[in-house]
Amino acid sequence: MKKILYMASAVAFMACGSSKTTSSEDANVDQAVKYAASITAKDLGKHLFIYASDAFEGRDTGEPGQKMAVAYLKDFYVSEGIVSPLGGDDYFQEVPAEWINKNVRRGTFKDSENVVAFIKGSEKPEEIVVISAHLDHEGIKDGEIYNGADDDGSGTVAMLEIAQAFKMAVKAGKGPKRSILFLHVTGEEKGLLGSKYYTDVDPIFPLANTVCDLNIDMVGRIDDRHKADPNYVYLIGSDKLSTELHDVSEAVNKKYMNINLDYKYNDENDPNRFYYRSDHYNFAKNNVPIIFYFNGTHADYHKPSDTPDKINYDLLENRTRLVFHTAWEVANMKKRIIADKVEKSE
Repeated sequence: MKKILYMASAVAFMACGSSKTTSSEDANVDQAVKYAASITAKDLGKHLFIYASDAFEGRDTGEPGQKMAVAYLKDFYVSEGIVSPLGGDDYFQEVPAEWINKNVRRGTFKDSENVVAFIKGSEKPEEIVVISAHLDHEGIKDGEIYNGADDDGSGTVAMLEIAQAFKMAVKAGKGPKRSILFLHVTGEEKGLLGSKYYTDVDPIFPLANTVCDLNIDMVGRIDDRHKADPNYVYLIGSDKLSTELHDVSEAVNKKYMNINLDYKYNDENDPNRFYYRSDHYNFAKNNVPIIFYFNGTHADYHKPSDTPDKINYDLLENRTRLVFHTAWEVANMKKRIIADKVEKSE
C-alpha cells in the first residue's frame, strides 16, 4: 500500500449483505469448486518464500531485485503455458524512466515494467476481467531489505495461483467465457505508477471493454481489529460503481467461502483514504468497477520485518480462493455486470 502522511482513528463499521444467488450455471459452479481447490497454502508459501526473499532485494522500482521479480513472474506464466497479450515472448509492458520521473513525487528511477499474462475468453473474448496486484516494494534502506511479503508479495502470489487455476480449467475445456488479464503493476509504492501507466497511457485492452478490476494488495496477515476472529478480509470499493458487482461478491462469498467481509474502510469518510491508495483506483477513476481486497495494516507494514515467515498461509489460501470464485463468476455470467454509478473524483 502507498503511504500517506497521516493515520487517523477508525470510523464506524459498515456491514452489507445480500441473499441473491449467483448467475453461473450448475456446471460452472461445480467446476469453480474443483479449480479453486488447486489454490493451496503450500503452493502460496512456496512462491512467497522465493518472491519475498532477500535475493529479490525488496523489489524497488527499476532496480536489480525488481528485475529478478518480473523474471520470476514471466517464467511462471511461460511454464504454465499462459500467454502474453503482447504476443510471443514479451510479457513486459515497458514503463519508461522518463515517464516515471515526470510522475513520481520524489527521487529518480530507472526503466521499469508491468508484467502481463492473458487467458482468452471462450465466448466473449473482447470483454476483459482484470486481476491486479503490485509487484514492487520499498527496496533497501539503510542497509536493510524491505521484503514486502504481505505488501504486496501476498497479492502477487495469489494472482499466480488464480492464474494457474484458470489455466487448469482451460486445459479441461472449461475455460472462462470472458477473457482474464493478469496485471502485475510496478511503481505502486511511488504513487500507483504502473497502474496509472496502464490506464492513462497504454491500456492493452480498451477500458470500455474492461468489465472490472479485482485488486489484491496485502491479504496475508491479521490486523489488531481481527485478532479474535481472523477469518476476514476488508473489501473496499465493491459498491462504489456497480451495485451488481457488490451483490455478486456477497453472494459468491456466502456460497463458497463464508469469510467475514469487513466494510470498515469502504466508508467515504474513512480518514485512511485506502480507496485511493492502491492500483484499483486508476481503474475506478475511469468508471471501471473494482473490488479491493485488503487485510489492513499491522506492526510490520512498510518495515523490514514484513517477511514471509509471518504470513498466515491458511488465511491467504481462503482469501485467494474468494478472489478466484469472484473472478470466475464475473467471467462466466450471461450478461456483463453493469456500472450503474459514476466515480466521484477525490
